Amino acid sequence: MASTPDLPPPLGAMPDETGSTFAISAAHATAVDLCLFGDHDDPDGPERRVPLTDRVHGVWFTHVHGVRPGQRYGYRVHGPWRPEQGHRHNPAKLLLDPYARAVDGAVQWVPEIYGHVVGDDLEGEPGVRDERESAPFVPRSVVVAAGGFDWGPAERPLHERRVPWPETVVYETHVRGATKLMPGVPPELRGTYAGIGHPAFIEHVLGLGVTTIELLPVHWFADEPALDLGGRSNYWGYNSLGFFAPHMRYAAATDPLGAVTEFKEMVRALHAAGLEVLLDVVYNHTAEQSRTGATLCFRGIDNATYYRLDERGQDIDVTGCGNTLNMRHPMPMRLVMDSLRYWTEEMHVDGFRFDLAVALARGRTDDYDRDHAFLMALRTSPVLSRVKLIAEPWDVGLHGWRTGQFPPPFGEWNDRFRDTVRTFWLADVAVPPSQGHGVRELATRLAGSQDLFGTDDRGPLASINFVSAHDGFTLADTCTYNQKHNEANGEGNRDGHGDNRSWNHGVEGPTDDPEIGLRRRRSMRNLLATTLLSTGTPMLLAGDEFGRTQGGNNNAYCQDNETSWTDWELQPWQHDQLATASYLVGLRRRFRVLRQGTFFPSHPRPGDGRVDLMWFGRRGDRMTWESWEDPHSRTLQMLLLGEDVQGDSLLIVMQGDQDDTTVRLPRFEDQERGYELLWDSSWERPQEEPGPRVSAGETVSVPATTVQIYLVH
Repeated sequence: MASTPDLPPPLGAMPDETGSTFAISAAHATAVDLCLFGDHDDPDGPERRVPLTDRVHGVWFTHVHGVRPGQRYGYRVHGPWRPEQGHRHNPAKLLLDPYARAVDGAVQWVPEIYGHVVGDDLEGEPGVRDERESAPFVPRSVVVAAGGFDWGPAERPLHERRVPWPETVVYETHVRGATKLMPGVPPELRGTYAGIGHPAFIEHVLGLGVTTIELLPVHWFADEPALDLGGRSNYWGYNSLGFFAPHMRYAAATDPLGAVTEFKEMVRALHAAGLEVLLDVVYNHTAEQSRTGATLCFRGIDNATYYRLDERGQDIDVTGCGNTLNMRHPMPMRLVMDSLRYWTEEMHVDGFRFDLAVALARGRTDDYDRDHAFLMALRTSPVLSRVKLIAEPWDVGLHGWRTGQFPPPFGEWNDRFRDTVRTFWLADVAVPPSQGHGVRELATRLAGSQDLFGTDDRGPLASINFVSAHDGFTLADTCTYNQKHNEANGEGNRDGHGDNRSWNHGVEGPTDDPEIGLRRRRSMRNLLATTLLSTGTPMLLAGDEFGRTQGGNNNAYCQDNETSWTDWELQPWQHDQLATASYLVGLRRRFRVLRQGTFFPSHPRPGDGRVDLMWFGRRGDRMTWESWEDPHSRTLQMLLLGEDVQGDSLLIVMQGDQDDTTVRLPRFEDQERGYELLWDSSWERPQEEPGPRVSAGETVSVPATTVQIYLVH
C-alpha cells in the first residue's frame, strides 16, 4: 500500500500482489513489533517478530513481503508503564489489531493475559507490570483481502435497496438464537449466519411481513471473566473487541476467512428477499473492562488515547462496563467511522443501532452534545448519512437519559412508548382506577410522540416504537410475570430491570387456568396491536409474534441455551398469535393512515374542515381537557382520516377496563357513513371476513381490555 514520508497507509493489514502492509496507531509507543504466526499452510506455527520501522503522526507501519490473506498476526507494543498517567504498555502481551477484519481463537481467562500482576482469582491493582507471556492464551488477528466476493446480479446499490422509513417494520433477532432450534434449517447451519440466510428463516420473516432484520452484536467479542469462571458465556455479545471482524461463534465455517464470506452470503440472501440488514453495534466500551481488566488490545496499544481517563489514569465509566471509548479523540472516532464504512461498503449492511449512544456523544464538558463531532461526522458522511441510523438514547452516566434529543436523521428507541403502552394495558389494569394514569400519554404515543420528536423537522418516524426488546421481558413474559426471575444468571436475581410495568393476570408464571390463559393472550395481542398501529416505526422482538418465553428472565444476556433460543415447536395458540401478528403487519402495510410520515395537524385543513386525527371518549364525544386529565379514563377512540392522503380511514378503539363495556362510535355529519369491524383483540385468530357494518353513533359492545379496528365507510 502506497505511503509517503508524511502520509501513513490505511490502518490495519492490507494485502497486495507482493505481500501485506501493516499499520497501527500507537501514539505513545516507543517501538512496535508485528508478530507473525506460522504461514498460510501452518497458521499455528512459531512466532516471527518484525519491527515496524516507519512512523508518521503516531502511526507505525511497514510492508512485509510474501504475507497473504489468512496470515495470523498480532502486535507487541513497547512504551511507558505509568498507570497513574494512563500508560499501560507491556510487550509481553500479544495484542489484537483494532482493524483486524477477522479474528481466530478465543480469550482464555488466566492471569497471564493481564498487563499487571493479578492472583488466580484475576483480581489485583494495576501497579506492578506482569512480565509473563500472554500469546498462548489470546486470539490472533487474521489478514483479509478486501473485495473479491461475487454479490451477484440481484444485489442492488444501497439507495435502491433501502426500505423507506414509512414502510419499515424492524425485527430484532439474534444470529445464534434465531435458528438454533429451527427445524427447517439443516443442523450444521443452525445458529449461524448461514442459518439466518437460509430460506426457512427468510420465509418466516417474509410471512410475518417485516422489512428489516436488526441483528444483535456480530462484532467479535469476548466473554467476561466472571461469566467464564462461572461456567457461563456472553450470549448477547455486548462486549466487543474487534469492530471489523464477524464473530466466529456464529459461523458454520471453521476458518476466519470463511466466516467473512459466510456473513456476506447471509446479507446477499436477505437482500435478494427484499430485506434490510441492520447491525446492533457496541462502540461505547470494549471487552477490556476497567483498569483492573485484561490487556488484549487497546489498553496495551495506547490506553491513554483509546479510553476516557481521569487525572489519575483511571477509567471514566458511563457505560456500566468498566470503560468508555474516548470519542473526544480523533483516533478512536476514526476507528469507529472506518468500522461503520467497512460494514456498509464491504459487507453491504444497511444501517446501525448504536448501543448506549449517549456515551458516544459526550463532549468536553462530559455532558451529552447533540452537535458532537461524531454525530456531525455521521450526518455529513456521503455514505453513512444514507443508511438507517438508530440510537439507544441513554447511557448510565449523569443526565444520561436523552430520548428525543438526537439530531436527524437518527431514529431512537422510544422507551417512553414502551413504558406507556405497558402501563395502560398491564400495570394500570392491575390497580384500582384511582391509581391509574388515564389515556393522555397513551394518545401522545399513539400519535407519534410529538413531545419527544417534534423538533428539528424529525417527524414521528424517528420514534422506534417497541414494547419488548432483547433487554427485558419478552412480550409473553410481560403478561405472565410480575417479578423478574433471573436466578440462573448467577447474580442472586439482583440483575435486570425492577420496573417492568408487567402483570401476571393473577398467577405468577405458567398456569393451566384457561381463563387466565385467554386474558394473557388478549393482552399480548393488545400490546402487538398498539405497537403496529401507532404512528412511528414499529420494532418487534423475535419470537414475540408467537409468544416466546424466557421463563421470566428479563436479563438473559448469559443464557446461551433454550432460555434464549427461539423455540419453533409452536402450540395451537401460538399459531393463532402468529396469524394475528402477520395480520396486523398487513394492516399497517394496507392502510396509509397507519404510516404517517409527519405529525398530525393541530388545525383543520382547508376544504371539508376535518383534521387528520380526532380523539373520542367512550360515549362518542370529543375528548375535553377534563377527560384528558381524568385518571379513571380507560377508553380512547382514535379516528384516522385518510381522505387527504388518498386513503381509507380507520377507527381504533382501545378499551382498558377489566370489565366488558359499551362504546358509542363517533358520529359524522354525513349520516350515511358507518364502520366495519376488521379486527378485535378478543378474537383468538383473525377472522377471514369482516364484521357487520355499524352505523356512526351506534353503541357497540367491547370486551374487557380489548382493541377494535374499524374501517370507515
